[in-house]
Parts: sequence; structure tokens; C-alpha cells
Amino acid sequence: MARLMLGHKSNRTDVMRLMIKVGDDGVIQDAKFKTYGCGSAIASSSLLTEWVKGKTLDEAATIKNTEIAEELALPPVKIHCSVLAESAVKSAIADYNKKQAAS
Repeated sequence: MARLMLGHKSNRTDVMRLMIKVGDDGVIQDAKFKTYGCGSAIASSSLLTEWVKGKTLDEAATIKNTEIAEELALPPVKIHCSVLAESAVKSAIADYNKKQAAS
């Protein structure tokens, strides 16, 4: 049975909620986001959901904000948006691991 996990991160201006659906094999089957913030934050969230689909949790955990920033060509003043995305995926994975340990 697939489990739905939630990662939630915010800074002073942007809020990102990432939901991942993880299969029994530990592979992310689906990912969705809800982001309140600037266009760069929304783009970072969207790219992240595309990148994590089909990856194992360990593979998804290796995604770095610098990779997101480079792919989107984010200017230095918008790097915090890619940091938010990296933090959200790590939070969702931590939520999954916590719930797995409890069951």
C-alpha cells in the first residue's frame, strides 16, 4: 500500500508544501505541491516534483538546491527558493521514515 507523506517548509515570505506518494518498494510514485510565494518558488516546487517521481527515497534525498537553481537559472537573490525545495523534500522523506519506524 502506498503512503502519502507531507513535507512543509517556509521562510519569511514563501511557504512550500510537498506531498509524495511512496510505493511499497520505496519508490516515489507521485508528487504534488502547494506553494505560496514568488514565481521562482513555484518553479522550484514544480521542478522538484518532476525530478522526484520514479526515484527511490535515497535518490530523492540527494537532490541539492544548487541543481535546482542551476536548472532554473535562478539569480542569486532567488536562491532561497531552491533551498526551500530541497528542505521540503528532505522533510517529506523524514516524515516517511518516522512513520515507517512507528509502524
